[in-house]
Amino acid sequence: MKKLTKQIAALSAVVLGFASFNTAIYNICTKPCRPDRSEGMQAKSIELDRFLPFDNNSEIINVKSDFQLTNNLPVIDSAAALYPVSSAFVNAVYPENSVNFKGNDFTTDSKLQMRNTIAAYKAVVDGNSDIIICAKPSEEQLKYAADNNVELELIPIGCEAFVFLVNGSNPVDNLITDEIKGIYSGKYTNWSQLGGKNTPINPVTRNAGSGSQTALESFMGDTPIKKNPVGFVGSAIGFSFRYYVEDIAEHGNIKILSLNGVYPNKVNIANGNYPIVSNFYAVYSKSNDNPNIQPFIDWMLSDEGQDIIDKTGYIPLTSTSL
Repeated sequence: MKKLTKQIAALSAVVLGFASFNTAIYNICTKPCRPDRSEGMQAKSIELDRFLPFDNNSEIINVKSDFQLTNNLPVIDSAAALYPVSSAFVNAVYPENSVNFKGNDFTTDSKLQMRNTIAAYKAVVDGNSDIIICAKPSEEQLKYAADNNVELELIPIGCEAFVFLVNGSNPVDNLITDEIKGIYSGKYTNWSQLGGKNTPINPVTRNAGSGSQTALESFMGDTPIKKNPVGFVGSAIGFSFRYYVEDIAEHGNIKILSLNGVYPNKVNIANGNYPIVSNFYAVYSKSNDNPNIQPFIDWMLSDEGQDIIDKTGYIPLTSTSL
């Protein structure tokens, strides 16, 4: 009986260890990238007031352009990860009184919003936003547009790497793309199969329709994503866009994996060596008759707009070999 009790205690310790290990990477890596559903911050996953336009303490790239819009201002919206870009754009070309921020969110009359990917795509279809800065839409988002007789125009304005993250103590530093697909399709279920420890793999996914989940589905192609068989037990692997998690990786106990032996730094993204790089877009409805949509997007593609993208930490189209 004592032996059985010791075995149960040992097993419990292992399970708790795995759970703590996974919770740590979730809290450090995945949780900050998930929408906060709390009151006042629904669908938000970034501290908006850190990147406000027209604020001397803002962390945006502070540029004032000679190109200015003063009327018929398009409402600009974005994914959370791209909010520092959209805010810097507004700061550069809009009048200060066009943006209203109260408490912890933008007011309904503000020309700058940050609804996050899922709500931003809905807003541009519903006519509540004129331009959204987001990754490629999901099939569901395209269907919602089609069901509402809206044809979306997607203009590439920059690019970014799609990256995978593990706990900093995980000995695995590099995987090939087929191994990533094998993890998310259920072929690989233990890190020992990939040169790591004898620990179950916990492949974390995101909310359907989020920019990163759509990117994962695009990366997987025809390979089905298998439901996570281990839950919170195991050592996690997660995913996001590089800019969104790079600072967390530098200061937290997580690491970004190399893929096919290539680390996703800006040089390897720009020269096309990193294998998973995709555009992000300025998206609008083709039926939207706001006369300043096209001039504003043209400015985003100008040297000045592309320089803001570059200095924010993303990859401008002008520096890529894609």
